[in-house]
Amino acid sequence: MISTSIIPEVLSPAGDEERLEAALQFGADAVYVSGQAYGMRAACANFDRDGLKRAVEKTHTAGKKLYVTCNILPRNNDIQQIPTYLAYLDEIGVDAIIISDIGTMELAKQYAPHCALHVSTQFGVVNYATATALYHMGAKRVVLARELSLAEIREIREKTPPELELEAFVHGAICMSFSGRCVISNYLTNRDANHGECSQPCRWKYTITEETRPDLPMDLEQTDEGTYLFNANDMNMIAHVADLAQAGISSFKIEGRAKTFYYTAVTANAYRRAVDGYVASGFSPDYVPEEWVLDEMNKISHRPYGTGFYYGMPAQHLKQGGYIRTYEVAAVVEGWEDGWLKTTQRNRFFPGTTLDVLEPGGKPFTFTPDVLLDEEKNPIESANHPTMTVYIPLDKPLPKGTLLRYNKTL
Repeated sequence: MISTSIIPEVLSPAGDEERLEAALQFGADAVYVSGQAYGMRAACANFDRDGLKRAVEKTHTAGKKLYVTCNILPRNNDIQQIPTYLAYLDEIGVDAIIISDIGTMELAKQYAPHCALHVSTQFGVVNYATATALYHMGAKRVVLARELSLAEIREIREKTPPELELEAFVHGAICMSFSGRCVISNYLTNRDANHGECSQPCRWKYTITEETRPDLPMDLEQTDEGTYLFNANDMNMIAHVADLAQAGISSFKIEGRAKTFYYTAVTANAYRRAVDGYVASGFSPDYVPEEWVLDEMNKISHRPYGTGFYYGMPAQHLKQGGYIRTYEVAAVVEGWEDGWLKTTQRNRFFPGTTLDVLEPGGKPFTFTPDVLLDEEKNPIESANHPTMTVYIPLDKPLPKGTLLRYNKTL
């Protein structure tokens, strides 16, 4: 019997300290990060040794948890170095280590005995027998393969020890390969996707040529008979948090350690409100978040959305490999005094720009300032210098870290 009254964890990504702070401030229960080795997002800034220690301290001070990835598919030379890294994670008090390899799992039990073990989606857990075996080997949690339906997840939950936590991705980019195990990047760019160096060739535009007509390349396009070759839709399950929870998923994982602090803040805030709304509904299986919560997902950079494999085979991305970007961050609030917000500029904006306010835990609202002041309190025609101080009139204070954004299509 699946417990339907478990409050799911909101688990956010962070590729650096700014994104970590955004995740914590905007409602994440836990954050997952990487050191500067052994993680599957090598292109991020990530965290050096001191940064990891600060991340643990900040997260624990906020009453939250920090998980660290060690989820590459390690080669022999990696294995030689991993014990030292695992011991350091244990020393600084990391709450859990995310791993994708049985050998690394055994090393973690030896060198990081105080850290919980979470088995990465890279492992490809698709059945209850594997999940149970990993639990008996010491895993506290398995991150389920993204290729599972809700019905399959429900059966895994029913047939595994109740103490085993089930985590699943609920939002973000989806790899076209099974559980992220891809070698196209290796082949085309000599960058190893399974060591965190993927060049994302699945997002590129391709043409095909016929052997006897090499000078006549043909575009690959979506038709009634075919689809864009590799490029998957982004996942967006915020409208379906009740279904996810009712299937027995105990941690809602948001993809995106390579995404911006703004993406981290918006997704953490929205999923926090969605989960809290689900709980407030009495864990109703019919719960749907408020419309504004759903609409927040359209205010971040994204590809066309889908629901992954949860309700059947996913659709592919139909037209192009780029992102939909309609909103920009104008400024970040630093403080308030005597009717003026003190902010730090992030993108150019003007007096008369309608600003959409996202404060931690709050419902967005808009206002349109008719004047902007620079650091010396002089009126300016535009806020056009990166990170400049801008004063904006508002009759109420907003918390430090509140985001002021605008729709750049208007």
